[in-house]
Amino acid sequence: MALIYHADLHPDKMEILASWLPTTSWFPRAGELPLERVGSFRFDDPDGDVGIETHLVAVGANVLQVPLTYRGAPLEGAEQYLISTMEHSVLGRRWVYDGCADPVYAEALAVSILSGQGQAAQYFLNDGVREDIPENISVVASGLPDGEELAEGPQPGPDDLTVARIRTENWDLSVVRILELGGEAVADPSLTATWNGQDVPVLLAWALPRG
Repeated sequence: MALIYHADLHPDKMEILASWLPTTSWFPRAGELPLERVGSFRFDDPDGDVGIETHLVAVGANVLQVPLTYRGAPLEGAEQYLISTMEHSVLGRRWVYDGCADPVYAEALAVSILSGQGQAAQYFLNDGVREDIPENISVVASGLPDGEELAEGPQPGPDDLTVARIRTENWDLSVVRILELGGEAVADPSLTATWNGQDVPVLLAWALPRG
């Protein structure tokens, strides 16, 4: 469960993304086209310390997947992955990181994919009363296939920067940065999503056991 606060953010999340994304090596060079928000979803940090939010944003015909983590203090050794800081009117200063470089995101992604639990439910608290927040992206995690051999998913070459590779102790995770909206098949365990106007499931990420 992800508790969301009614809060003012300076800068706000779209401002942060609009400033950072064009500086990345994988951003599609689409002239001066603006970023448009598609939606977002969250994973749980079991310790409750790190906010884990994945944004989908459109740039022209492309839709990008941008996982971010929000921390109350700098992540040691991750200076190069710091995107920005922002002021949160409830939580104070937050350090915003590229989620693909944050071990808390990696663990949450692996748990989501392998357990089949998908995204975290989000809610507000209004005078102590819980108010659920409707999902604007439907995320489906396959979980581990039952009794089936794990096959490899699509494997871009070493120069393909549109997929982020994350290595954990037991799993190699792949996170698609620029989504294939026509749908791309991948062997389970994987994570897919649909949203308003996108009825074909889109591959977000997949996992392979480390040999």
